[in-house]
Amino acid sequence: MQRKTFLKTLSAAALAACATGALAQTLEVPFYYPVAVGGPITKVIDGYAEAFNKAHPGVKVTPIYAGTYQETIVKALTAHKSGKPPATSVLLSTDMFTLIDEDAIAPIDDFVKTDADRAWLKGFYPAFMANSQTGGKTWGIPFQRSTVVMYYNKEAFKEAGLDPNKAPANWKELKEAARKLTKKDASGNVTQYGIQIPSTGFAYWMLQTLTTPNDVLLANEAGTKVTFDNPKVIEALDFWVNLAKDGVHPKGVVEWGTTPKDFFEKKAAIIVTTTGNLTNVKANAKFDFGVAQIAGNVKKGGSPTGGGNFYIFKKAPKEQQQAAFEFAKWITQPEHAAQWSMDSGYVAISPAAYDTPALKKYGQEFPPALVARDQLPVSVAEFSTHENQRVTKVLNDAIQAALNGTKTSAQALKDAQREADRILRSYK
Repeated sequence: MQRKTFLKTLSAAALAACATGALAQTLEVPFYYPVAVGGPITKVIDGYAEAFNKAHPGVKVTPIYAGTYQETIVKALTAHKSGKPPATSVLLSTDMFTLIDEDAIAPIDDFVKTDADRAWLKGFYPAFMANSQTGGKTWGIPFQRSTVVMYYNKEAFKEAGLDPNKAPANWKELKEAARKLTKKDASGNVTQYGIQIPSTGFAYWMLQTLTTPNDVLLANEAGTKVTFDNPKVIEALDFWVNLAKDGVHPKGVVEWGTTPKDFFEKKAAIIVTTTGNLTNVKANAKFDFGVAQIAGNVKKGGSPTGGGNFYIFKKAPKEQQQAAFEFAKWITQPEHAAQWSMDSGYVAISPAAYDTPALKKYGQEFPPALVARDQLPVSVAEFSTHENQRVTKVLNDAIQAALNGTKTSAQALKDAQREADRILRSYK
């Protein structure tokens, strides 16, 4: 966008100052960004902010690295309540209901004025808009979006007599492959698990990776009702629990952050995690690896979408809000979205991004980069409800109780259903 067009959106005072060449001060645009996955992401984000600022004199988008997604939303809402929120923040797409309930964000529709704006907003993959729109309004702009995929060690597959170019396509094949891939030393201690699914941080998301191909949703679209005690949900959690009972998966709770490292160190032959780890795996796996869609059960595969959206904060000054909108629009243009996908491993958020020469070439040279995109037609919205932090904690705790063996899957999920119903009572 040219400087002249952009400055039309700023305040009359800023325009007047700019016209005389005497813009007194730069418009600061605070931007909270979560660092939740491996890799030199902060340098990449800094680079985007610098490029945007250079193209838009008089505006300075300043990334503020606020920790994990969970830490970032706490900081953003604290700043909102104090009356000094960031202009924008990348937060989980699932935080949408929470941010609406807190009256913290402005609808994106308020900033969409031109035909070009409307075309841009319609350009995102529908699967990513499911967690970005509700009640007839758009609240988030897809940015670092993902699906869950399986990463597998092709060398370990060969060694176990498995086809290195064919990942398990269903639960039966997955269980059998995990059994063959599990290795023990002379003392009977496991040196390589067949499969590893992390259960800290995003346990609900990993469960959803099993419930989706089992043809059951964890919540309704309005975010007011959950289905934790559905027999198909219980079956999915039991499948996970039984992998550990069978000795092909680590027992108890498995750390989210160390799962890629366990893959690199050959402690796990298959890991299930975000496609946002793809660049990290590509850089650090010292062996030939494959990336595959999630194994199916009742239906063919399928994964929840995941990752973060841009949100614009309601109490930020209007000039900051508008500049934040322009930044979000700029960084999600096809060329930038394509580059971000290559830099980070996240799914590019629009078909137009995959049509860019750069991403077309990258996809031909590195086909694993296309797996998450190809999974989108069978993907569902990531689990999200009103009171999302509280309800998600209830589900995470239930999953961990089942994995730790303190409750059966059925008991853990029935208890979680009762507590979630209590929390969501006022929204029904």
